[in-house]
Amino acid sequence: MKRTVPNDLGLCLVKFFQIYLPSLRGMTTPTIRSYRDAVVLFLRFAASRTSKHSDQIDLDDFTAQYVSEFVTFLEQARHNCIGTRNVRLAAIHTFARFAATEYPERMAELQRVLGVPFKRNARLEPIEYLEQAEVAALLKMPTHPTASHYRDHALFALMFNTGARVQEVLDLRVRDIRLDPPCQVRLLGKGGKVRICPIWAQTAAKVRQLLERSSSPIDADSALFVNRSGKKLTRFGVRYLLQKRLAACPEAIDADRAKRIHPHSLRHTTAIHLLKAGVDFATISQWLGHASLNTTMNYARADIDLKRQALAQVFPDVLARPRPGRVALDRLGVSVRAGCASRASHSFPVALLGSSVCERLRLRQDALAARAGLTRYGRGP
Repeated sequence: MKRTVPNDLGLCLVKFFQIYLPSLRGMTTPTIRSYRDAVVLFLRFAASRTSKHSDQIDLDDFTAQYVSEFVTFLEQARHNCIGTRNVRLAAIHTFARFAATEYPERMAELQRVLGVPFKRNARLEPIEYLEQAEVAALLKMPTHPTASHYRDHALFALMFNTGARVQEVLDLRVRDIRLDPPCQVRLLGKGGKVRICPIWAQTAAKVRQLLERSSSPIDADSALFVNRSGKKLTRFGVRYLLQKRLAACPEAIDADRAKRIHPHSLRHTTAIHLLKAGVDFATISQWLGHASLNTTMNYARADIDLKRQALAQVFPDVLARPRPGRVALDRLGVSVRAGCASRASHSFPVALLGSSVCERLRLRQDALAARAGLTRYGRGP
């Protein structure tokens, strides 16, 4: 039997994944897995181009030409978006920089690999999020609920409440959630950053009901959301459950729109509704765990109600005048009278936001009324 000797690429990949990324760069496990997936896809692509097996690919096949064809293949054959294409290319670039330190005699070709450019990622479609009626339809329990219905209800309610990324919710353990007042959940986000997010008493009750109905033994380290086999749910499983739930309420969400909704849309929904409730961008950024405030600002461009409100301030005669005693905040589901704030129908209670936000809402009402030439009670100056 012929003995297989590791080639230069194999030795370089072992050092890259076992030493360089975790020890020298301190990258988290999800990031390393993302890099691994990019390398696996490239090895399969290079094997198809060179008529070799994946284990026979060497550094001679790691060329700028193959890398350029690889990222084109991702877009055209795998139908990846530009963002995914750039993420894969970033992993290839990182490996090329590492390989240059291990094999400096290949520096010229590796520099050409690093010269493969990223692609500008212009958003062609608006941010997809759910309106209040659609959220209510999604969270409506069926007449005869099963154990899976209780799990799905608690899962989607927690995602709406916290605005967490789907993997952050799936990584939750029983010990990470507090079901007694003050109810809260501990989320582990990108880069190992931890944040504490408050949850409503209703959401805590749904989670408690889920745990009480669990058929398998539960301890502090047990996954919060599991499938029928008792294993932790996956991102693909959550997408399947979401599409299944959307298909069950066609009267509220049409089929064409349901196809565009994905688990991350629930995070967008939380951000948009917080923005409509008058929460400032800094608080929303901390709530969602954004690394930069610029990411949070994208939701200001997505909210059509804020754009209508701005139009009413510049051209007050274009839209209908506010009813006496109320201003444009009514369109957002917020009623502010005599310095107190209440919510009648919005999914985010103002009481949850705190007295400081209520005060900002009152000041915001006064500013809008002044610009529209109204007093707080609807009379002109």
